[in-house]
Amino acid sequence: MLAALRRLRIIPLIVIDDPARAGDLAAALVDGGLPCAEIAFRTPRSLAALRTIAAERPDVLVGAGTVLSVRQADEALNAGAKFIVSPGFDSSVVDYCLAHDVAVYPGVCTPTEIGAAFARGLTTLKFFPAEPMGGLKVLRAVAAPFVDVEFIPTGGIHAGNLAEYLAFKRVVACGGSWMAPQEWIQAGEFDRIRDEVRRAVQLTQLTAEM
Repeated sequence: MLAALRRLRIIPLIVIDDPARAGDLAAALVDGGLPCAEIAFRTPRSLAALRTIAAERPDVLVGAGTVLSVRQADEALNAGAKFIVSPGFDSSVVDYCLAHDVAVYPGVCTPTEIGAAFARGLTTLKFFPAEPMGGLKVLRAVAAPFVDVEFIPTGGIHAGNLAEYLAFKRVVACGGSWMAPQEWIQAGEFDRIRDEVRRAVQLTQLTAEM
């Protein structure tokens, strides 16, 4: 899982409430060069959308985001999620995922939270909310004492600051919703999503060459 995220460099955060559009969305992500989706559990039918992508597009690395409880984590795994992401550090969710041998990336933004996750054996964590918490400057500061921990910054990441985050060696990948915002999905603007994903992928390639 970690190797796949290192290759992708971006995790598209997807807010979707129409499972009928999930297939077209997945196709747009793949055609744009980013076969990955973190389906946020923020809408009533997000679980069904995740299940659709997992069943119909095995070429897409699909996970569940905004997971707030063990029940949601269990539902996500049963629907085919390959990884779990939560906005904060919930020990019960983390312990459930570890017991079921599934990758989990809890949200952290303070040394105390990083330390709690590290004590559970986790060494890749979601830094959230990245920009509101002070951005890369704060991430560098809180990361400094935890030399074995890497991060997935999420929250306020966009095409304008993506390269800056990816240039930090402790960043595995960045999460973001700018490539496929909910309104584009609802409007069926999948060509627009594909093109924005392509631009994002090009940014990661330029960063890799620097």
